[in-house]
Amino acid sequence: MIASFWPLLRPALHALEPETAHLATLAALERLPRGAARPDDPRLAVRAFGLDFPNPVGLAAGFDKDARAPDALLALGFGFVEIGSVTPRPQPGNPRPRLFRLTQDRAIVNRMGFNNEGAEAARRRLAARAGRTGLVGVNIGANKDSTDRAADYVAGVKTFAPYAAFFTVNISSPNTPGLRDLQGRVALDDVVARVIAARDEAAAASGRRPVLLKIAPDLDLAGLDDVVAVARARRLDGLIVSNTTLARPPSLRDAAAKEAGGLSGAPLFRRSTWMLAEAFGRMEGAMPLIGVGGIASGADALAKLRAGATLVELYSALVFEGPGLIRAIKAELLATLSRDGGRLTSLIGRDAAAVAAAGPGD
Repeated sequence: MIASFWPLLRPALHALEPETAHLATLAALERLPRGAARPDDPRLAVRAFGLDFPNPVGLAAGFDKDARAPDALLALGFGFVEIGSVTPRPQPGNPRPRLFRLTQDRAIVNRMGFNNEGAEAARRRLAARAGRTGLVGVNIGANKDSTDRAADYVAGVKTFAPYAAFFTVNISSPNTPGLRDLQGRVALDDVVARVIAARDEAAAASGRRPVLLKIAPDLDLAGLDDVVAVARARRLDGLIVSNTTLARPPSLRDAAAKEAGGLSGAPLFRRSTWMLAEAFGRMEGAMPLIGVGGIASGADALAKLRAGATLVELYSALVFEGPGLIRAIKAELLATLSRDGGRLTSLIGRDAAAVAAAGPGD
């Protein structure tokens, strides 16, 4: 229903400052009567990380940082929703303006800085929806002023273990100084070991929760080797590839491209898909991957699957395409299955070697 009003809503929202438009959209979703999405075609069902997803299209973290509207978002047709990033203590993030539309480039630049109400506020909201259907993952982060960032991730696991369908350890946001340093092999091994230990300790009371790691698209291949080595040695459940990029492709046309922060949307597609394919080859089937970055059509989602993704996530394209994009992607996936036969799993990694060989582009 919301999708049918998008042609009218988009001009009004885009007339607003981007963060104001985002907050208005979230407030509207929060006030919608709770409903359910129409059932998905069984051919779209995916099993990954020990979880059953009704379809492979998820909402990436960043849209609903504080778990204000996960059920309304699931009702739009997402197969899962990732809330956060959530830090143990509330923090305001960076000064506004900190969110920028690159309309000509179908892209976003953000330097939000893990602004959120803190773990307790999100925990209360997730506790209130306990027992409802729908997979809601929690993306956990570290406070900017933390003296032990690994301890912040452990605190996130302990707080949300009873409520999270899965955890995403976000060590790849470019907007918290020094955070990406945690992708180095020694630091990463420490963080992952402590998070896995906390997850296993909580499992007796809350059940085992998958732990995923979200990585940057700006890693070089040696850095990716380190990430994969740690992920496999510590038996993580999966990787999310990728976060936003600090790079600015020369093809960008919008003046907002000069703003500091992470770039997402269409210009990120090739680099993030290349990184996905490289990660897929290194994983050798050890764990599933979620492909993120620049998905704005069914063809884009298919390309991610063929590059090695088992599931996909999107966010930035919703700003330009609206919620009808979710249904359009699922329709394209079904059309492909009807035309080619087989199951979604038969697509995974089919083009990974070719995508990796083609390189990251500009």
